[in-house]
Amino acid sequence: MALLEISVVPVGTDSPSISSFIAEACREAKRNGIKFDVTPTATVMEGDLPALLNVAHQMHQAAFHAGSQRVVTNIAIDERRDKDLSMENTVRTVRNEI
Repeated sequence: MALLEISVVPVGTDSPSISSFIAEACREAKRNGIKFDVTPTATVMEGDLPALLNVAHQMHQAAFHAGSQRVVTNIAIDERRDKDLSMENTVRTVRNEI
């Protein structure tokens, strides 16, 4: 199980707002049945790493399909093999330590 954080940034759009591009990218995760959470600066997904990487590629391509001529995508992967990993448990663990 893995967590993948992705930030898809369309460059050179007609507007400073990129929410429509992000929404289109997130629709790819939803269409693929991937659990995800949108944060103010990125989207975090949870699942099997090969499936997440496939959806990340689709999300990157979605920005082009939505009209961007250039897209910068940043990805961070957190994969554990010693125990189950989930978005909720990861957040809960940190919050319990605050």
